[in-house]
Amino acid sequence: MTITADTTTETPFETTARPAKLSPQQRAAATEAAAWEAIEAEQSARIRKTEALKALRLEREAREAENAPAPKKKPPVKKVVKRG
Repeated sequence: MTITADTTTETPFETTARPAKLSPQQRAAATEAAAWEAIEAEQSARIRKTEALKALRLEREAREAENAPAPKKKPPVKKVVKRG
């Protein structure tokens, strides 16, 4: 029976493949892509929210219009005639 010990001194961090360094242009492109993705996600969320709120507002206005009493008629305004 032989017992073998791991005699390597490399840590798991050292054995994992590291990505190649990116050029400043590549980093800028990656940052820009991530920023546009976030902007578009926020925009679509804002549009969905606006549409939902508009639908609720229209529904509420229709319900209020059904239940609203008839407007009261105002008495006619007497015109003042100047004689002079």
